[in-house]
Amino acid sequence: MQPLKIMQSTHLGRILCFGFLLCIASFVLEAQESFDGSDLNALYAREEFRLGVQAYNRFAFNEAILSFEQALSFRPGEPLIMDWLGRAYYRSGLEETALRQWRLAASVYSPASEDALLLGSRIETVRNRRSLLPLLEDGIRYVAAGRYPGQYDSITIFKQPTAVLPLEDGSAWVVAYGSNELVRIDVNGIVRQRQRGPLNGFDRPYDLVRGKDGRLFLSEYRGGRVSVLTSTGEWQSYIGTKGRGNGMFVGPQNLAIDEEGYLYVVDYGNCRISKFDPDGVFILSLGAKSPRFPGFLSPTGIAARNGRVYAADSMAKRIYVFDRNGTYLGMLIQEGLIGPESLRFLPDGRLLVADTNRILLINPDSAVIQEMGVAGNSRMRIVGAAMDHNGNVLAANFQENEVAVMTRFTDMAAGLFVQIDRVVADNFPHVTLEISVQDRLRRPILGLDGRNFLLSEKGYTVAEQQFLGAAYQSGTADIAILMERSPQTLGLQDDLVAAVRDITRSLKGKMVSLISASEQPLKERTDEAHWFQSARGNGVSYTPHWRFDLGLRLAATDLLPGEKKRAVVFVGAGSLGDLAFEQYTLSELAAYLANNGIVFHGIMVGGNPGDAALQYLCDQTGGQLVSLYRPEGIGPIIESIASHPTGSYILSYQSQLPTDFGRAYLPIEAEVYLLERSGRDSIGYFPPLE
Repeated sequence: MQPLKIMQSTHLGRILCFGFLLCIASFVLEAQESFDGSDLNALYAREEFRLGVQAYNRFAFNEAILSFEQALSFRPGEPLIMDWLGRAYYRSGLEETALRQWRLAASVYSPASEDALLLGSRIETVRNRRSLLPLLEDGIRYVAAGRYPGQYDSITIFKQPTAVLPLEDGSAWVVAYGSNELVRIDVNGIVRQRQRGPLNGFDRPYDLVRGKDGRLFLSEYRGGRVSVLTSTGEWQSYIGTKGRGNGMFVGPQNLAIDEEGYLYVVDYGNCRISKFDPDGVFILSLGAKSPRFPGFLSPTGIAARNGRVYAADSMAKRIYVFDRNGTYLGMLIQEGLIGPESLRFLPDGRLLVADTNRILLINPDSAVIQEMGVAGNSRMRIVGAAMDHNGNVLAANFQENEVAVMTRFTDMAAGLFVQIDRVVADNFPHVTLEISVQDRLRRPILGLDGRNFLLSEKGYTVAEQQFLGAAYQSGTADIAILMERSPQTLGLQDDLVAAVRDITRSLKGKMVSLISASEQPLKERTDEAHWFQSARGNGVSYTPHWRFDLGLRLAATDLLPGEKKRAVVFVGAGSLGDLAFEQYTLSELAAYLANNGIVFHGIMVGGNPGDAALQYLCDQTGGQLVSLYRPEGIGPIIESIASHPTGSYILSYQSQLPTDFGRAYLPIEAEVYLLERSGRDSIGYFPPLE
């Protein structure tokens, strides 16, 4: 967005010169009557406020803060200015200061007013947030937030769901055992795709998992086989046939993939589990009866991680543990289960378990069971359950012929956290909005489209609302590389070069900047002809007084106008030094990154572990801290930046409001709806001066 043509630093003199003319004109801010009046303080406040709003919309948050504070000096206690000042502080990472401004603004508004309620919701959300990690909170109950029914009136959508596989765009594959198909359903419950297999079709599909290479594996209970599908569901080949021998099946059901890509298949009819390599070659069977292991009665769910295989038995009401070679290690759970079915590992290492009509969490280290929620009555049968990328639990209710969507009770009460991040009005009356949608823990909400948004001006639906796109659909990303220039890295210049080489090879996007974090951070050249020298840096830039905080702020700021999928990749020796947080604290840096959707990754050179502060930044933004020379390399981490979930959306509309020749402050409100949850934000902007 190009800066609007506005009065710059000489605006005070111009106002004094043209004060008489300005006093005659109407300077009413549409959203705040307290800006009325022709006194000089009102005019000065209005002009500084305009400059602040425009600076905010071009990502110059520090400049916006200065303008808003100057506006407040002319108009103390003005809630609209304090609201905007809080927004600028929030985007700058100064969350406590932002909360203070929002509380002051809320205290001025009438307690029952929409402005006060909206501010109160924002304050409560920001105050209670703790982490970006997709972790479950102990003691938080999940309740039904919606359902994807298998039938609408007389129209059959799918029959007898047995499993769900969430996808990165917020949609999910539903395995429909009764209608012999895979059905992909979006977050609004709309069917987006169907797959029925090869010419002879699927034969009672039961479970679906994704391999390390993106391929899908689908068990077919009556077909006695596993179908191999492309990442988009097209059939490719079979693994196994009906029978009793090695690699053969009688009623294959649940599936699991371990970290190395090996496939585990619950062979229900043969009361065993078969293991295959990623190419479908049979390796071994586990679960045969032995002096130590009683044998399976009714094997159901399976999950594999960290060299261990966890297998549920619905009749025995137990979960057993084996090693990857099939050796029986003992029981994880022997009491407290009713009829366990599917097992799925969550990102935090706990098991999500479907147990009749209950959804459970089980810690594999402590064997502690936590009941998350209940879907229906005790006669219900949840065959499969998984957590989607919006933090919901999708439960395949075989008996009721539906997929239940279960959400944290606290999220149902708090709703969605909606922010209008930017308004572009250069081509007024055509206005473009960038809107971010998150849950109360700052996790992005994915999969929305035009039907989830409602824009309004002064309570009236806008004209020509259009949904222009969603960041989660993008396959490209921007990065900024931050190079440590300490005495420790001076002797590791070859490693710095190797890191930049590997980053540029794996990046699905562009390098926006390469910052040397010396005493005064410097921008290096990033064109292909000079990146080698830029990675090495200038010898004089290496100093024990290097500044991590200033370098990180500069690197992050460079990313703001670009792609919504973005990351700062820090390359260093691990120790941040005594001046690392001289100007900005660790929490302020983390908030600056997180509140602007920037992921932080740390690449360590020289063999040293990373500082705890680096791990904290990774944890708070969804990044990783790794060694440059780890066996798998850093390529997968860099590639993952382009697939990182981002809840940013772009919409446009045609404004119908009068502009007073570009001097009016024009309000816009965005409401977002998803199943039983909603959220909204209200903001304003100045059109170009005429």
